[in-house]
Amino acid sequence: MSTVKAAKGSPPPKKPQTTKTPPPPAAPPKKRNFTERLLDGVERVGNKVPHPVVMFLYLILFIILLSQVLHMFNVSITQEIAVPVASDAATGVEPYYYDSALPGFEPTASAIPEPDFTIETQTVAVRSLLTMEGIRHMFTSFLPNFAGFSVVAVVFVAMLGVGVAEEAGMMGALIRKLVKVAPRRIITFVIVLTGVVSSIATDAGYLILIPLAAVAFIKLGRHPLAGIAAAFAGVSGAFAVNLVIAPLDGMLTEVTNEAIRIFDPTSPGISITANWYFQIASVLVMALVATIITERIIEPRLGVYDPSEASPDAAADDASDNISPAAEAKGLRYVLWTFLGAVALLLVMTLIPGAPLNAGPGESSPFLASIIFIITLLFLATGIAFGYGANTLKGSSKIIAAITKTFGGLGGLILLFLIIAQFIAWFNYTNMPQLAAIGMADWLETVNIGPLPLLIGLILAIMVINIIIPNSVPKWAIFAPIFVPLFMQLGVQSQTVLAAYRVGDSPTNVITPLMVYFPFIALIAQRYVKTAGIGSVIALMLPYTIIMQIVWILLFILWFVLGIPLGPGAPVAM
Repeated sequence: MSTVKAAKGSPPPKKPQTTKTPPPPAAPPKKRNFTERLLDGVERVGNKVPHPVVMFLYLILFIILLSQVLHMFNVSITQEIAVPVASDAATGVEPYYYDSALPGFEPTASAIPEPDFTIETQTVAVRSLLTMEGIRHMFTSFLPNFAGFSVVAVVFVAMLGVGVAEEAGMMGALIRKLVKVAPRRIITFVIVLTGVVSSIATDAGYLILIPLAAVAFIKLGRHPLAGIAAAFAGVSGAFAVNLVIAPLDGMLTEVTNEAIRIFDPTSPGISITANWYFQIASVLVMALVATIITERIIEPRLGVYDPSEASPDAAADDASDNISPAAEAKGLRYVLWTFLGAVALLLVMTLIPGAPLNAGPGESSPFLASIIFIITLLFLATGIAFGYGANTLKGSSKIIAAITKTFGGLGGLILLFLIIAQFIAWFNYTNMPQLAAIGMADWLETVNIGPLPLLIGLILAIMVINIIIPNSVPKWAIFAPIFVPLFMQLGVQSQTVLAAYRVGDSPTNVITPLMVYFPFIALIAQRYVKTAGIGSVIALMLPYTIIMQIVWILLFILWFVLGIPLGPGAPVAM
């Protein structure tokens, strides 16, 4: 075989040329409509806000200076207000309101019974944080404020069980099973409805359902932030209503009855079921509306999820993704047996008279008082069972490591809670939130309009005040003594006023950073989109607030005009 060599000095032979196919032109970016551009603007502006810790430090500085200015001008208001009979002076402890938006001590069984309220005339004056007394208060209350901020304890206790279950792979396995058996079209509605009903378990919806909703949406190939938004809208956006009678209903009813006796001292008041029909309708309508918002507005705006957007420390794939189908099935069988055994034990402890969780005559439910701890134990037990069955989490050292890993991820949130606890406590110390609420209530009282427009005005006032006082019972304690007697004079039943209050009380929960679980929601969002911030969550939830509030007001107007009873034996008008 011979080869022909090129002559010396001649150019090398040319390589054959290949023609490259040009890449297809990039698809033009999707044109954003007005609503999407508006929400994008809200997100950009909101995300330019400093880190939440710094933001709350600025807010603390602002209220310190504002309290001094208002104090110098002797700003005060004299008003009738509903207060618990067991005063702070007598007990030395802040009264506990069964309202998850309000920081306070974690209740025992004896702390939850409906307290008696009485109407007192009080002069509320602005207290300065720059006086000798105010400065002393800031220094002496710093540690008690954080120690009494029960959200910290609730987060740690709830995440203990969830962390073990997630590390074992049980959460992913359960979500995968749910996705397989549940119709895809109703997943969003189920999540929202579960969120609304979860308010009977106070904090469980925030700490457990919202993270699970994100995972469920990922398993369905949908954007996890849409799952977070749907669950958050259900848990917090309709917090004041439920399908069943919840502890919050007892508190609101008792405050209402004390306000009724201002107008009629002999009145027996309303029953705890006075808004039940309206609550059931509200739950179903709000769940449907939130579902439509999620699927028609939120998901199109978010687009297709890119896993690369997740934060570096996010567990993109949980342990269950690497488990064989046989091991996963065995783990889920262990979970089922453990869960059924735990439920049987709970039934014995709850239903048998004299059992530890059984409520005696006239007592509050120890079961409800311990619901967070019970849920934690269920997740812990079933998570360990799954780990042993699927061979993903065996041995006490691995279980403790899973708990430690979960707690380690909460460091930034705990720092934020430390600052938020001071802001809320010092803001309340100045009395400025009360003055703002009372001032707006007084203004509405002087407006000379008919009952229905005045009720709508009450709803709108509650919406605004809820942004700075996202606490159901204390806010109603301010408004009830003013508006319940006023509307009774206009021929409107007190249960109608309470229903109007419920309408205005919840939808703005999801857009106020002063809601104690708002930072937690932002933290969950950052797990899946590392650039998410306060502005991202506000922009995500703003459509829910606006649309749910409008639809809820229209439902209330329709209910009022048609004269449908609000509950058993509870007409709209006298």
